[in-house]
Amino acid sequence: MDDEIPMGTRQVIDGQPRVYYYGYWIKEYEAPEDTLLAKKQLILALTRRLFNHVEHGLNVPGARLEEARRAFDTETDPQRQRVKAGMLAGALFNRAAEMFTKLVELQALGVEVHPNDALMRECGDHLQEALKLGKLVLHRSGEEGIDELWGEPFKAFAYPMADFMKSRYVKIAQAMGAIDRIADAVVETFEGTPELAGIAPLVLEFARAAKAKCETLREDPDIFDTWTSFVVAGERLVAFTPRTLVDTGSHDAELASRGMRLVREARELVTHIMRARVPMPKSTRAFIERCDEYRDASTRGPKSGVGRVA
Repeated sequence: MDDEIPMGTRQVIDGQPRVYYYGYWIKEYEAPEDTLLAKKQLILALTRRLFNHVEHGLNVPGARLEEARRAFDTETDPQRQRVKAGMLAGALFNRAAEMFTKLVELQALGVEVHPNDALMRECGDHLQEALKLGKLVLHRSGEEGIDELWGEPFKAFAYPMADFMKSRYVKIAQAMGAIDRIADAVVETFEGTPELAGIAPLVLEFARAAKAKCETLREDPDIFDTWTSFVVAGERLVAFTPRTLVDTGSHDAELASRGMRLVREARELVTHIMRARVPMPKSTRAFIERCDEYRDASTRGPKSGVGRVA
């Protein structure tokens, strides 16, 4: 039935405005005003958020843009060039944000700023170049890139605010889908097994709390309960103690220990996805593959090389 609901359908559910994308009714917020000041504030917030999720060392001041470009252009080692590409992207982002700030200040003084103004075009060029270079940058976990975050400041610059918000709801829905796939993989892996019997309700509660946090903005009054629920659900999940761990020398105890390692990995990956509000498909696929390997090892028995389970 969900397939019959058009994307972008709005509905009030339990007193809360929600919008539908890809199987999820997501909490909807009023779009910011479509002004240069609102765009500046949004771009600054998105830039800060980006640097919180990517590799360390990329938050290069915009004033050092030419230095960063020379360092990148003269580098010949591919691995070093990848890192310097990220540093150049960071400098481009910061320069664009600084330029946008000055344009807003000029507008506040009564100076008319047109979309085709030379500085506006240069600002857009910087964001586009940063987006291209950002595809080489890894998430802070080191597992994969999250180039969607590099594109968000450019979208905030180029799109009307209402269209930008739509793009965010799409990414939140995709992030929620990834969280559900991870939770389903954990439940399927341990459902009906003696190693971690009884953990499924904790997994599902953690997934629900993660999705609620994913859709809730920091400024929302609900954030106090939403964040608390997420943290507590994660603590309860990793505090689960399999009964088989009591006998530490048994094959089942070894499987239970390795199973709890998977559970901790699931919590970490879901947390990354929830905080970034974008899916991490490569990391999600790799985690599900590890769950498949665990199930295979648990059915082969103690002589089948359970030590190979990651």
